[in-house]
Amino acid sequence: MGWFERNIVEPGKLPLLLALISFVLTFVITRTITRLIRAGKGPFGNVSSGGVHVHHVVPGVILTIVGGFGAVAGGQHGFGSCLAAVFFGIGAGLVLDEFALVLHLADVYWTADGRKSVEMVVLTASLVGLLLLGFSPLGVNDLSEGQEQNRAVALATVLVNFAFALVALFKGKIRLAVLGAIIPVVALIAAVRLARPASPWAKRFYRNRYRARARSTLRAYHHDRRWVGPRRAFQDWIGGAPDPEPTRSLERR
Repeated sequence: MGWFERNIVEPGKLPLLLALISFVLTFVITRTITRLIRAGKGPFGNVSSGGVHVHHVVPGVILTIVGGFGAVAGGQHGFGSCLAAVFFGIGAGLVLDEFALVLHLADVYWTADGRKSVEMVVLTASLVGLLLLGFSPLGVNDLSEGQEQNRAVALATVLVNFAFALVALFKGKIRLAVLGAIIPVVALIAAVRLARPASPWAKRFYRNRYRARARSTLRAYHHDRRWVGPRRAFQDWIGGAPDPEPTRSLERR
């Protein structure tokens, strides 16, 4: 209970915890309902108004706006901020569940492009979870002299690690850059390894280094070939497998 009070309640992380729980539960419940609708089971159905299908990203945007402004007005403590955090978490779960729809401006929910929604939800939940569980060097009062020094070291570590995360992002490693912003070792490893062949780093520094460019392309090929299958299987397990793409027969002329 002391750890919870010192690292969650005192730094004002309780709304973040409630937002994360609401976010994850909303995504799980929404995906369960949509999969039941897709299978034609249960009492659920699509919502339409005037012949227009109302996607759940619409109420999600409304709840996100209400929760966001409520959180800003309520601060980090109190019942109001906690309630606003719940609204924000529910809204964010509904919005990111249809992230691919917003990205492509098309109903790609049950297509291969719809996997981007699941990937974004998993990435967001992981990042927020790491922020929640990690020690916060700011916002904690009544520290001893030794703890003040530790906080200064922690702040310096955060700045250096942020620089590594920027390098990883410049090298085209978006997921590792996001996770590396919280986990220092991840950012360091991503920063020192070869860049992705289409990244800004490769275009800038590998332009005349043909061997480095070839190694970068080969490593990216093997990495994608190794992980694309497990990543798709994981996304399908969470969000449901996409519809098979229709085969197009060749017309004989």
